[in-house]
Amino acid sequence: MLRPAHLALAIAALMPLTALAQNPDSGPYKVVKIQLVGGEGGMDYVTADPDGRNLYVARSGPTGHIGVFNLDTLAPVGDIPGVSAHGAAVDTLTGHGFATSKPVTMFDAKTFAVIKKIDTQGNPDGYLNDPWNHHFYILSHSAPNITVLDDKDGTILGTIDIGGAPEQAVTDGHGKIYVDIEDKDAIAVIDANTMTMTGKFDISSRGGGCAGLALDVKNSILFAACRDKKNMIILSAADGKILTDLPIGNGSDGATFNPATMEAFSAQGDGTLTVIKEDSPTSFSVEQTVPTPARAKVLTLDPKTGQIYTITAEYGPVPAAPAAPPAPPAPPAPAAGAPPAGGPPAWMRGPRAPMIPGSFQILVISK
Repeated sequence: MLRPAHLALAIAALMPLTALAQNPDSGPYKVVKIQLVGGEGGMDYVTADPDGRNLYVARSGPTGHIGVFNLDTLAPVGDIPGVSAHGAAVDTLTGHGFATSKPVTMFDAKTFAVIKKIDTQGNPDGYLNDPWNHHFYILSHSAPNITVLDDKDGTILGTIDIGGAPEQAVTDGHGKIYVDIEDKDAIAVIDANTMTMTGKFDISSRGGGCAGLALDVKNSILFAACRDKKNMIILSAADGKILTDLPIGNGSDGATFNPATMEAFSAQGDGTLTVIKEDSPTSFSVEQTVPTPARAKVLTLDPKTGQIYTITAEYGPVPAAPAAPPAPPAPPAPAAGAPPAGGPPAWMRGPRAPMIPGSFQILVISK
């Protein structure tokens, strides 16, 4: 029997689904399931393992852990406690998984037991597991931007400097990797064999702040989901030529491509998921804008079912910003060659809306 507090949370989780069902956007996709998971901690990425039929959800903070759910039912099937990470992915051949905690956590993909911790430089954030060479790529906004691990034993194989903050990476499955550089309005081209950046596509003429990246491998086309102009920049992966750009919602933090349907997807924090149809290698259109609960801004694809998974939670009101303190005396000039100071103090960044405890949810979007 549900306690009153738990019942209220369950009803609250179902209310967004009812509202979305009553106000569907024209098109085949819709939110078909909202699974209330609860638990504490922040959240960033969600990753599907289509072979193992699991969904990995990383929670961060003092209570951080990796939740593992059945991809078909969303029933919990495992947990990796004591791991505060941005995300996790597994390699089918080696049976090993990695979570972008600090240090990085290597675990068994069947038992979810921790194998070892791996000290890396930078601040592990995004990630890519490439089945072509069974390497795990750790993305960091600080140098080194990319650290490469061997899936077999977790050995650090090397690092790659791309000169900026990476957000999402994709592989063509043949030794080439593409990474969007959020703060440089560019996409890096990486040779997986030599672990070097061999090129960089400048997309600043159409927008920037790109946090999502997807790839149509067959036609060698990249889809960069960008925040500055709220658009999807579509370009050739062969030479970086921009083909077009199309509008998306505000605050994308992830993109993916389904080769079975020739559709690219971008999830946005404003409560929308944009579906872009590749009608031909030179023709693209916005097929649908799917309403979702707010802040569902990351996503993952199950290529075996075509279902999209995203995560979100309920949030309370933003607390009032504290008043700025009196201006302190001017600090002495930094020494020559000293690194720049960090970002603005907390009172200048402003407060964030608090997550309502126990309201974390997994969403399934499908036809």
